[in-house]
Amino acid sequence: MTTNSASHDTAAATSLRTLRRFLPYIWPRRDRDLRRRVAGALALMVVAKATLLLVPFLYEYAVDALAPETGRGVAFAVGMIVAYAGVRFLSTAFQFLRDAIYVRVGQRAIRRLALDVFQHLHSLSLRFHLERRTGGLAKAIERGTKSIDEMLYFILFNILPTVLELVAVAVIFWFRFGWVLVAIMAASVAAYIAFTALVTEWRTKLRRAMVDEDTHANSRAIDSLLNYETVKYFGNERHEIARYDGSLRRYEEAAVKSDASLALLNIGQGLVTSVCLGAAMIYIALGIGGGRFSVGELVMVNAMLMQLFRPLDILGWVYRNIKQGLVDMEYMF
Repeated sequence: MTTNSASHDTAAATSLRTLRRFLPYIWPRRDRDLRRRVAGALALMVVAKATLLLVPFLYEYAVDALAPETGRGVAFAVGMIVAYAGVRFLSTAFQFLRDAIYVRVGQRAIRRLALDVFQHLHSLSLRFHLERRTGGLAKAIERGTKSIDEMLYFILFNILPTVLELVAVAVIFWFRFGWVLVAIMAASVAAYIAFTALVTEWRTKLRRAMVDEDTHANSRAIDSLLNYETVKYFGNERHEIARYDGSLRRYEEAAVKSDASLALLNIGQGLVTSVCLGAAMIYIALGIGGGRFSVGELVMVNAMLMQLFRPLDILGWVYRNIKQGLVDMEYMF
């Protein structure tokens, strides 16, 4: 096994252990109310996603109804448009109801985690506290407790529904348009995920460096202020300011590299999305020319793919935040 693959496996194992360690905070054995809330939120997530999948079909029926050869007329098209608007509203309402039910779960997880960390700190030895690592410790706890809520929310309500939608769209395309459209979608999604994962792994290293420098800078600032009398007694103000500025300079460079790398990720994701949409539209357009598909189906496929790639665009951001959350949470223990 190469050094790179070994380090990758080690990082993956560390992330998995971290995730397993914090899952009980969202599914506590002794708190039935929270478990019911999680189950209810997941049920609403499924209903919202199923409702949203109806939108492209209503769009298709409305467009086809306007074609003279269908004989359905404007009244039918207007009815489909009204149904289209109503279904979109219901999908949005279900999503916000899901968030309202889940919010207590996230806040309770933050509370329990912060309390456990606080209790753990009081169980540490006197030597640990005499070393006065207050600044870096406070920053690590702040980032870690916030990360658990965000990370678990992303997994449950971004990644999971996206996977369900991918499967549903693949089944619909297979029975309505054949394997070619499914192959276009599958290849595009695979390329998108692979590119996102590859670039995000690289960006995670930059994020780790940025977090380290941020922690060091905060540690230097707070520890210096806690030792204000000693610094003042020896006249070390300029030395402390120079050390703090050096830490801030290194953090600045790390933050610039991390943010600049985002441009590469977004450009690559945009390219994959555009190629997929273009290839799918060409396939359906050729089918319309051959009499196999209708204009409404072209509109439906476009709407469904746009609807699919919207969470996929967010998926890149979600994946980055999950990786960053795992990095932040590793610092707490």
